[in-house]
Amino acid sequence: MINFRYHVVSLTAVFLALAIGLVVGTAALNGPVADSLKERVSSLSKDNQQMRQAVNNLQRELEMEEDFAAEMAQAFLPGTLTGKRVLVLSLPTGRDHTEGVVKMLQTAGATVTARMDVQDKFVSPDNNNNLLELTATAAGPTGAPTANLPGNGHGVETSSALLANVLLDRTPAVTDADRKAVLASYANAGYVTSAEPVTGPAEAVVLVSGQPYVDKDADRKDESVVKIAEQFDRTGTLVVAGNGSAGGNVVAVVRGDPVLSQSISTVDNGNTPQGQLVSVMALVQQINEKKAGHYGVGDSATSLVPRLPQ
Repeated sequence: MINFRYHVVSLTAVFLALAIGLVVGTAALNGPVADSLKERVSSLSKDNQQMRQAVNNLQRELEMEEDFAAEMAQAFLPGTLTGKRVLVLSLPTGRDHTEGVVKMLQTAGATVTARMDVQDKFVSPDNNNNLLELTATAAGPTGAPTANLPGNGHGVETSSALLANVLLDRTPAVTDADRKAVLASYANAGYVTSAEPVTGPAEAVVLVSGQPYVDKDADRKDESVVKIAEQFDRTGTLVVAGNGSAGGNVVAVVRGDPVLSQSISTVDNGNTPQGQLVSVMALVQQINEKKAGHYGVGDSATSLVPRLPQ
């Protein structure tokens, strides 16, 4: 009969054997395991340094590309738009790179008649009826700018047509009094703002846009942005300086439309100095050759830059 003392001795022997095995195993493996871990840490440290260096190199390359674009602008642009009157129409999604587009236009010698910032409120579907009412009350002293406006009940489309009538060349010409009255009505209602007074009508437009909207009203807002482009294109020469060509942003829609793509030029990297340079080159092409093109780095672009004239 096995007594309790025998059980205690047996269990003690088992645990003692386990302890001795752990000590012996640790001692035997301590050298190789430690060496392996040290080697692994050293390798990871080297990889990290290489990746950090690669990031620094890419950042430096980006800065150099931006410097290159700025220097190329000084070489290619001066005088190309001298005497040309250009309106810069800035959408909320493109506000960050509007200033770069303006500087490129000024380098080209263009007269920027206005930098008009369209507010989010303008493309919000909640304000459709208010915009329609405003087109009826913002006619100006003569009421001439409201002639032949779209009558389909789309507030953004109708208001865009009215704004295009007073901001761009048209026949008969809009008076300064009408222009000021219409713009004041939209500015006072918070739909548009302008950093400087409008100096007169423009003959061409650069529409500065960005990524598509992503909120619950995204589809309707993106549709409204396209309506803005359509109405300003009907009245004058139009280039869209955008950011990307995917989703429902205006660059993607224009390039996918067989009619709009023939009259509106697009640049899908207008958020970069390179794209801002190309936007002005595309405008020069539009004005001189009456030809639309689609440029940038997206799959739907036909080339990086417009073909230079012979």
